[in-house]
Amino acid sequence: MTSASEEPAWKQRAVERSIKTAKLRAAQRVQRFLDAAQSIIIEKGSTDFTVQEVVDRSRQSLRSFYLQFDGKHELLLALFEDALSRSADQIRAAVAGQTDPIERLKVAIELLFESSRPDPTAKRPLFTDFAPRLLVSHPSEVKVAHAPLLVLLTDLMEEAAAAGRLRPSINPRRMAAMTMQTVMFVAQSSGGDDATNKPISAAEVWDFVAHGFTTED
Repeated sequence: MTSASEEPAWKQRAVERSIKTAKLRAAQRVQRFLDAAQSIIIEKGSTDFTVQEVVDRSRQSLRSFYLQFDGKHELLLALFEDALSRSADQIRAAVAGQTDPIERLKVAIELLFESSRPDPTAKRPLFTDFAPRLLVSHPSEVKVAHAPLLVLLTDLMEEAAAAGRLRPSINPRRMAAMTMQTVMFVAQSSGGDDATNKPISAAEVWDFVAHGFTTED
């Protein structure tokens, strides 16, 4: 029996259905804004656009935009987070075919390095322009955006540790964080040594991450 203080079951179902529909519509509106912004970025090769351009391209209203985002910064952040999440998914799919835990780590790290390198032929201003500024101005947001990659590397480190392939003293999560930051920094820097002007390769990065630079005991 329903108590006097409880809503009738039919009313609860109606409210839940209404909320579900509203969430779905909001998600669709957000995606249209993201798709519009992404297409503008591809066309211009930069993040130099206005909110009004995004609104016009999405064929939605300015009011609707500000119901979903605080402004252009939050829109760019959403695109950046989405790109990193897709990158993590792609790397996870690539390592799925490997059974050896160290080989899985190697594939993941080399792919992370390659995907983080500046590519003159690819227009990726979210990574070349927006990300460096974000790191300085909003480091906590960068940490959140990189969470999917950190989770992936942590999982792979824990698998390797469980298989006895890492030193017992290593903390998998901390090692994953240091590895991710090192690999991405090297990839996004100039990438070569001054003496030979030879670009650093993914294999060299893996060798450094896996073995360091000291001789083994």
